[in-house]
Amino acid sequence: MLQRSTTLRYFLDLFPGKRRFGPYRFLPVFFCIGGVMEWIMINVRIGKETFYDVYRRKQSEREYQQKVADGGTAVNEPSAK
Repeated sequence: MLQRSTTLRYFLDLFPGKRRFGPYRFLPVFFCIGGVMEWIMINVRIGKETFYDVYRRKQSEREYQQKVADGGTAVNEPSAK
């Protein structure tokens, strides 16, 4: 376990800015990783849908179910696409 810790510390110390920024020197890396993840979720299609297509569809279905539960809309089966 000690060997793993010293190896990890060695690689973390290779990252520049330790004296000036301390542990915050890694923030730009994680910011970029988050930006790449967001871009992938918006633009990369798996099958015919992106993550946000699924999110919008599920949100619309939840709103419809809420309206039905409140008695505002008659229940009709959605037409097949």
